[in-house]
Amino acid sequence: MEPQTATSRRVLVARPRGYCAGVDRAVVAVEKALEQYGAPVYVRKQIVHNTHVVKTLEAKGAIFVEETEEVPEGEIVVFSAHGVSPAVHGEAERRKLRTIDATCPLVTKVHNEAKRFANQDYDILLIGHEGHEEVEGTSGEAPEHIQLVDGLDSVDRIQVRDPKRLVWLSQTTLSVDETTETVARLKERFPTLIDPPSDDICYATQNRQTAVKEIAAQSQLVIVVGSENSSNSKRLVEVAKDYGADASYLVDNATFIRDEWLDGITTVGVTSGASVPEELVEEVLARLAQHGFGDVEEVEPVQESVRFALPHELRKDLRAS
Repeated sequence: MEPQTATSRRVLVARPRGYCAGVDRAVVAVEKALEQYGAPVYVRKQIVHNTHVVKTLEAKGAIFVEETEEVPEGEIVVFSAHGVSPAVHGEAERRKLRTIDATCPLVTKVHNEAKRFANQDYDILLIGHEGHEEVEGTSGEAPEHIQLVDGLDSVDRIQVRDPKRLVWLSQTTLSVDETTETVARLKERFPTLIDPPSDDICYATQNRQTAVKEIAAQSQLVIVVGSENSSNSKRLVEVAKDYGADASYLVDNATFIRDEWLDGITTVGVTSGASVPEELVEEVLARLAQHGFGDVEEVEPVQESVRFALPHELRKDLRAS
């Protein structure tokens, strides 16, 4: 084999990648709260599922807790982008906490769908991953009506009261292809299963999967920048493998890349999950450049321009100041 040169090694960078509108809104909400009210500002759970973002906000004065009961009475608490159940809102109210709800509006949409169908006495099949914060928050809206569907294997175990009053909803960060497959299996069992009024998988998750499919088809290796607890980032790894990449790895940052991954590789695809700041992608590209991957091309199969306003509690105080 002839030695590879810098010009023979290339990087295909997916676009869109990184921060979605919901993540950007949540992170800015914590930053603005720190500026407006001063440190500390408490945040229930990780504001978004990214280690770097959490550490950066901690350095600015944010304190991350697992539950609202850890927040001193009367203090400010920010709810993460993944959403919380009514029980969490109730606990915050009892403790007289000042809340800033940074739940992504697309997650709020799923919560509202769950409440509406539960009020109409439907059984709800929620497709998602057990233990994920978003699933816990949505399930908490109508626990007596919602059953979790976590993978194809769980479909056969579902029991419903009336198959004619049955609807499915989903976690917003799932694989589009896997969710389609799960819904198809559900409809084999329950032909009258109702679809949600609009797609629950968020635009950003779908767009990032569309982009990674395109680069995976041309890449031997795909590197996905994202943290291990990020559902949408892990789905990008799976999609890359399904659509042509020989290998795909999830890395928190450039230091996680192993030299041996690059042996014999001429084309590397790079993307990042919806909670990943662009600086981490730039560090990955710099690391690849050190290994001769100097030809960098962006691949943009779909454009993205969605923006969300800051939480209303914060906007009100910012206007008044």
